[in-house]
Amino acid sequence: MQLFYGYIDNKVAYLFPNEVQHAFRVLRKKTGDHIQIMDGKGSIYHCSINQISKNQCVCNINSTVSTTKQNKLHIGIAPTKNNDRFEFFLEKATEIGINKITPLICSHSERKIIKTDRLNKILISAMKQSNQLFLPELCPLTNFSDFIDTHKSYNCFIAHCEDKEIQFNTKDLNSNVETTILIGPEGDFSKEEIALALENKYKPLTLGNSRLRTETAGIVACTLYNN
Repeated sequence: MQLFYGYIDNKVAYLFPNEVQHAFRVLRKKTGDHIQIMDGKGSIYHCSINQISKNQCVCNINSTVSTTKQNKLHIGIAPTKNNDRFEFFLEKATEIGINKITPLICSHSERKIIKTDRLNKILISAMKQSNQLFLPELCPLTNFSDFIDTHKSYNCFIAHCEDKEIQFNTKDLNSNVETTILIGPEGDFSKEEIALALENKYKPLTLGNSRLRTETAGIVACTLYNN
């Protein structure tokens, strides 16, 4: 049964516009067909199509599967110069499991503009493909110092390459605990950014002995947190 992204209003299910186009024009869905709709908020609705046209798809809800267990990982990450690599990170992080993503502008950042609409489409597609019930939140592009000043969580980490004596400890990444991990740009965080984070109680974190690309580091962080 095909899976779509939509929303619920007054106990009736609707598809979002892009999903309507796919259902109507590509898949040739018609009244009476059964589909599944996920709302990105923890629920999947088993539905039957009541009305469908090129502009709207209205569905009756037959049954619902829901969960309140939401991933608690927030990654702040510098978008890569090569946009495909950042999109790859978003896709794989969503498939693995992540709650929130904040693109960061850092001292060594080479990309300071992102296409939010396109990136959100990637998140939605990855959510549907992987059957994740929650759509990760893509936060606005944020200056590193502003993020540090305004964001705190129970466990805060900054992954950087400066201190080779840091030893990664897997017990510090607990999937039951709200956790923030910062991933720097291709040139790593500056010494000043690392110092600022440490002053604000972020813990230094190593993701292994290899020097990882930004998007790889983000994917490794997601994997370690979810294991």
